[in-house]
Amino acid sequence: MSKVIDLVRPVVETIIDEHGDMLVDMEYVKEKGQNYLRIYVDRQPNGIDIDEIAALSELVSEKLDTIDPDPLPDPYVLELSSPGAERPIKTEADWERALNDYVHIGLYQKIEDKKVYEGTLKSYNDDEIVLEVKDKTRRKKLTIPRKLIAKIRFAIEF
Repeated sequence: MSKVIDLVRPVVETIIDEHGDMLVDMEYVKEKGQNYLRIYVDRQPNGIDIDEIAALSELVSEKLDTIDPDPLPDPYVLELSSPGAERPIKTEADWERALNDYVHIGLYQKIEDKKVYEGTLKSYNDDEIVLEVKDKTRRKKLTIPRKLIAKIRFAIEF
């Protein structure tokens, strides 16, 4: 399945870049007997709208149909969408964008008796992150080793 992504990513990325948008993620999966090519796109700083998604979907679909040999020989459904406000942080660009933003973190093991934290990402490097979290009425900085992070995503602060 990842071979398909490797073959179509350059084509898809070119189209998305030409429109001033950014490719967030791609996946090619089989669910209930149906293949899906899912492409997640976004636009900075205000997000992407449905008209832009529709235009990109049409362009990507047309271009994928012209690739020879066909990287998608089996029937599939093309889904092009926005990853949403609370999307996962995966790439270096995502990490840069998340700096000083509110994030949700799930850990493999507890730190200070908790496996889930939400707060503002204050800094990061290859080994650890610093998260500013609310602790009752005050804010404190918490250093978390990156190897303990099971998942991290953007979050909306309430």
